[in-house]
Amino acid sequence: MVQFNKDGRLELIPGIDIHTMAIGMITLVVLGVVTLWFYANYIFDEDAARALTARKKPVSTEIVSLRIYPIKSCRGIEVQDTKLHKTGLDLDRHWMFVDAKSRQFLTIRSDPSMTLINTGLSGDGKSKWTDLHISIHNTDKHIKIPCYPTTEWLEENTKLTKVEIWGESTDGWEYSDEINSMFSEYFKKPVALIYKGPTPRITRGNATPELYGKEQEHHFADLMSVQVASEASLTDLNSRLEAAGHDKLTIERFRPNIIVKGDKAWDEDSWKKVCIRTTDHQREAIWKTHLDVLCHCARCQVPNVNPDTAEKHAHEPWDTLMKFRRIDQGGVAKYKPCFGMLCVPTSEGPIAVGAALEVLERTDKHLYNTSKFEDL
Repeated sequence: MVQFNKDGRLELIPGIDIHTMAIGMITLVVLGVVTLWFYANYIFDEDAARALTARKKPVSTEIVSLRIYPIKSCRGIEVQDTKLHKTGLDLDRHWMFVDAKSRQFLTIRSDPSMTLINTGLSGDGKSKWTDLHISIHNTDKHIKIPCYPTTEWLEENTKLTKVEIWGESTDGWEYSDEINSMFSEYFKKPVALIYKGPTPRITRGNATPELYGKEQEHHFADLMSVQVASEASLTDLNSRLEAAGHDKLTIERFRPNIIVKGDKAWDEDSWKKVCIRTTDHQREAIWKTHLDVLCHCARCQVPNVNPDTAEKHAHEPWDTLMKFRRIDQGGVAKYKPCFGMLCVPTSEGPIAVGAALEVLERTDKHLYNTSKFEDL
């Protein structure tokens, strides 16, 4: 027989033979197995264990690129970090062009050459960005205006006027003839550069108060302020294009704001709420910002336009997308392919390339311009 001594070690009890000791050891093993079986079947709570494990949610993906488009329908800028506002990424779609006579906004849909109007940003050494640079591709034509014009500057250098975007009237600060002349020459008609005025412009589509449940402001984006797209989804699309003998596309064709790596193609279709966790190493802080994902982005044929040349392909990628991405039965999306997701920020803060994007809630009920967010 064996016993534990005062040092916690097993020792033989004098006078006990080996046979008796073996029986004792077997008994201990059997008791151990029975105890484990009983614990696993009657004590261990599998659901509770899963709940404990689920508290630490895995990171779904990470941000690999951030893009802003200061002037609607013109060439965008890739940035490493910026700030997410309730109205969208900082400086995104704050400006647009209008026809000087009709006051209607101008879009790449009807004039692909707008993609050859380049934008850039510069700072003064104190502030990261102070000036917006606008130039015409392959020319020396260039102007510079303040990124963040004060009301005093606008009152001195622009005039407040009414313009129309998607049949909706809003106000905007119209720049001087001196600035607009460069663009009127390029468009071959009188046009005006417009900076968003003080009157709030409310989001549209699935982000209307009727469907979203509250009013949300934004600038000159079509429906709402943020589009998220996935590299994994673009890779899948490109594989289909290449198989059909077409060139691969860059993500710029789709003009998204936040581009994620993506765990798998089209995973973003089911997102409802996401959290972006940005690590600020300098301040030893983690910033959390949140987006409500309201609907698929139903596409027009803007992605057919090559952003480097302004040439519009007659068929691609529209035709390929139509074969497998007509996935939404809401409104006009029944007749269009989808790529990317349209979102509304619910909090503000810094975001940067490399930030983690975590999916908090999912849904299979997205319907373009139809679903109420509370019902997803």
